[in-house]
Amino acid sequence: MDGVKGEPCGLVRSSHDLADEAGQDILRRGGNAVDAAVAMGFVLSVVHPVAGGLGGGGFAVVHAGGRDEVLDFRDRAPFKASRDMFLGPEGEVIPEMSLIGHRAAAVPGCVAGLCALRDRYGSLPLEALTRAAIRFAREGFVLSPQQETALVSESRYFSRFPGSRRYFLKPGGLPYRGGDRLVQEDLAKTLECIAEHGAAAFYTGAVADLILRDMEENQGLFTAEDLAAYQALWGEPLRGSYRGYDLFTAGLPAGGVQVIQLLNILEPADLKALGAGTPESIHLLVEAMRYTYADRAEYLGDPAFGALPVEALIAKDYGRDLYGRIRKNHNRAVPSGEIRPGLGPFKGGSHTTHFSTADGKGNAVALTFTINDWYGSRAAVDGAGFLLNNSMDDFVSKPGAPNMFGLSGGEANRIAGGKRPLSCMSPSILLKDGELFLALGSPGGSRIITTVLQVISNVIDYGMDIAAAVAFPRIHLQWQPDELRYEPGGLSPDTARELGAMGYTLTEKPPMGDVNAIMVEKGTLYGTGDSRRHQWAAYQPSPASG
Repeated sequence: MDGVKGEPCGLVRSSHDLADEAGQDILRRGGNAVDAAVAMGFVLSVVHPVAGGLGGGGFAVVHAGGRDEVLDFRDRAPFKASRDMFLGPEGEVIPEMSLIGHRAAAVPGCVAGLCALRDRYGSLPLEALTRAAIRFAREGFVLSPQQETALVSESRYFSRFPGSRRYFLKPGGLPYRGGDRLVQEDLAKTLECIAEHGAAAFYTGAVADLILRDMEENQGLFTAEDLAAYQALWGEPLRGSYRGYDLFTAGLPAGGVQVIQLLNILEPADLKALGAGTPESIHLLVEAMRYTYADRAEYLGDPAFGALPVEALIAKDYGRDLYGRIRKNHNRAVPSGEIRPGLGPFKGGSHTTHFSTADGKGNAVALTFTINDWYGSRAAVDGAGFLLNNSMDDFVSKPGAPNMFGLSGGEANRIAGGKRPLSCMSPSILLKDGELFLALGSPGGSRIITTVLQVISNVIDYGMDIAAAVAFPRIHLQWQPDELRYEPGGLSPDTARELGAMGYTLTEKPPMGDVNAIMVEKGTLYGTGDSRRHQWAAYQPSPASG
């Protein structure tokens, strides 16, 4: 088994070494997997601002104390948000309006989520779980070459907003470089307020005052009512199964529906006999993806705003039906224009980061959170030190109009005040015979769902250890655009030719995802990160949202 072997106290895996160190330290000091996750979430908000932060939101799947639960702390549209707020007078989508600036931001849930996790399952005080984050904010941390690439790329946007200029550009407006130390004094003060007063500091206290002042000065939509009304929501996980393993994942508005739907389509197939990465297995994978993304576009949104056909989509019979449709076409790519949502008409009433934790008592957390695009809306709250998300772009601004990830949708995901936008975040935990087997998740926007699927399949279908399963080349197809995306070097010339002959349009694009996973093998914890995060510096920044 490759990867990192766990200590007796447990194991953590994230996208930044400083977060890993903080989480592992919490476990050594007697904290549990939830304590470690909370500490890591706060540290990542400081040292990984490209992807997640206090101005974002997400989902956590928790296996602890004999219970399995999901915490939804997804961002929510301000109450003043309106259905056509990003459309011009002729009904056209206004470029960048849902992406840049204060109106692109939904009400953040990160602070409520991390505090709710600690309150329900944590064993250490909040002050102890924020200590490392406060230190890294006040004393600074050294930027990596990868962080330099992203900071330089976004500097033109940072210059538009007073807070962003102060926090993410040097005096004189020059971008930070790799090797520079980034100090965030205002963020340290914000974290100290949270450590002392909990989530109330952010939603009704001193931090809320800073947010509301910044909104008023920049034509944002948040009001005191928006912040005070925000709540993180505990609920039952979405449950599925695959070849004898039990899966617990985040349901709507997260991406777990599609993960289960994809596994149900694949379950009747003998993938092991087809072989990993062969044209035949890739064909089956991407056709399954095509059907599930077509269904997503038509049927899915915030379940609080109308009945949605979740149970029908994750039914085993529906998965077998879609598998049968794929097999009827033999090894032929069916153009996305010929695919329609499989349930027929239904009427009802990016940048992201993921980390996984597990402790020596069998508790585990899979948590994915995001500010959506690289550095979110690029607008930082002046005086508070953190960036706001641009999660409003995850709604459908206009039916059929793609968002920044090429995802389109319909009425179920239209903008409404207080609504949660649809997300692809898919933190997941798998059990075998009631015991923890795998905790995983990934960033990657529309590719999150297919990334999580492929790692699960690599482990269960092909018997790969967790490091090999994460490292294996990934492919992706999401209905629209009708292209089979693959990573550089991910397909051999012969395989590419065979897929082309089947009718696929092949597109080589940057690496997909940044999986952090923990797997249990004969009672021992093994963890792995994803080498792709170190490859990103070779590419221009691209959306990595949830």
